[in-house]
Amino acid sequence: MSLKNETNARAEKDGIDIPAYEPGTLSAHARGRQFSIDPEDRAMVETDVNMLHRDLKGRHMQMIAIGGAIGAGLFIGSGGAFQTGGPASVLLGFMIIGHYLMMQALAELSVMYPINGAFTMYICRFVDPSLGFACGWEYAISWLTVLPFEISAACNIIHYWPGSEGINNSAWIVPLLVALVAIQVFGVEFVLSIMKIIACIGFMILGIIINCGGVPTDNRGYIGARYWHSPYSAFLNGFHGFCSVFVTAAFAYTGTELTGLAAAETTNPRKEIPRASKQVVWRIAIFYVVNLFLVGLIVPENSPLYSGEGSTSRHSPFVIAIQLAGIKVLPSIFNAVILIAVMSVANSCTFGSTRTIQALAANGMGPKILAYVDRKGRPMSVVILQLLFGCLAFINLAKDGGTIFNWLLSLSGLSILFIYGSIALAHIRFRAAWAAQGHSLDELPFRAAFGVWGSWVCLLINIISLMAQFYVALYPIGGPYLDANTFFQLYLAGPLLIFLYLCWKVYSWFVRPADRPLFIRAKDIDIYTGMREGQRRMVSGPGVSEEQRRASILEMQEEKKKRGPKDYIMAGIRNLI
Repeated sequence: MSLKNETNARAEKDGIDIPAYEPGTLSAHARGRQFSIDPEDRAMVETDVNMLHRDLKGRHMQMIAIGGAIGAGLFIGSGGAFQTGGPASVLLGFMIIGHYLMMQALAELSVMYPINGAFTMYICRFVDPSLGFACGWEYAISWLTVLPFEISAACNIIHYWPGSEGINNSAWIVPLLVALVAIQVFGVEFVLSIMKIIACIGFMILGIIINCGGVPTDNRGYIGARYWHSPYSAFLNGFHGFCSVFVTAAFAYTGTELTGLAAAETTNPRKEIPRASKQVVWRIAIFYVVNLFLVGLIVPENSPLYSGEGSTSRHSPFVIAIQLAGIKVLPSIFNAVILIAVMSVANSCTFGSTRTIQALAANGMGPKILAYVDRKGRPMSVVILQLLFGCLAFINLAKDGGTIFNWLLSLSGLSILFIYGSIALAHIRFRAAWAAQGHSLDELPFRAAFGVWGSWVCLLINIISLMAQFYVALYPIGGPYLDANTFFQLYLAGPLLIFLYLCWKVYSWFVRPADRPLFIRAKDIDIYTGMREGQRRMVSGPGVSEEQRRASILEMQEEKKKRGPKDYIMAGIRNLI
């Protein structure tokens, strides 16, 4: 039985009459009407659910997020953070970046409005369409540029093995792109994510053994916290080094938000999204924090292996940890894991960019051709665009290609901080509109663990992180200070966001009058369109009486009461496993 039929059958059994609520056609919507407050409007977000298929389960959402988050940022990028900030700075930076608070806010919005485009459309509706346009395209561009970076990183990782050093990277780019297409066609992302999880757990065990002196080939014996005090430093470069860690942590965590982006393709958002959000956050946090803590214990930040010649993966703190322990063969095995992780992230690049661009185009914020979805629910035109961007990896082979490539990659450096902060702001505005229009928190099918205060803290953390990166961009560790070229390479995402915002604001002033206002009052924000039938029954609004709303809330509360202590214990065990 479909979700719609199941909902109607339950409503008929309870004596609740749900009025017909048929979505309009895509052609019936003028640009901008998806933000209308007119209850008679049929928002475009109600149409797009018929385009992208609702067949994702909770495990799919978790593996999509894990596939996008556990990659080069953890296995390779963290090495640079150890060199500039030291082990304590890395540990604290990854702990306080605030992605848990963001995921809670995003889960609440995604359960309420499981629409195509997710947080991009939330920012458009609850904050400002121009900011949503800017954040959406910056997020999409970041994924578009990360794909060729991951392909180039994979080529360098291959050079780790003997005999491959003399082979030009151009020989690997096309096979890697073909492998990426095969991953998407045959759907082996689940297998790749499982392999990364096993590798992370295996390194935790190995790291503890190395630290305790349990490896016979390691002459260092028991290590303990040797590298956290003199002559080493837990906080390398002091406050300056600590500030340099935030952007690395934010970039490494990129991908956790993909669970919210997949909301429109979820069979049961009310059940799957909260579970996936909680489990993804805890799993990724454990894998990151525990593994980085162990790396900080067993690898000194001034290890010569960090700056040695060779492939990128030779500078991975994980590979260095195994090499310092004198273990043979295992470094090559872990190098293969890093290669798998990088290809897995490359696959997630396709999911993140395609869903975002397709939603923007479907809502009139991009070329119409990019809104096309085939019969199987795949945005093929955007997939082709993403794969074409993968060919930018060839630019890195040119004489001056490295400079061009670094500028392209700088577009994605800070973008995730702007996105996370905007998601928190959208949640704050949603709660304000919810209260201003006479609704209570009891009507929400899922509530963020720390409520609106958690979103305020998340917003503050992201603002502080942006300020810290601004300071590092002006005064980078090792210089040169106050250099325009260095500053824009580290902070280019900021000017890009402002440019996109102004472009849409000027365009909407002449073409889309609905997007003109700089600020929408809470009582005028549309909080009804975009809900699925199960959510609409709980909210008194267009087509739902107060009696129906109360009956639905009582039903939801009774369902929650059925969960006893045993259920909560089992849920906790599932989150840990």
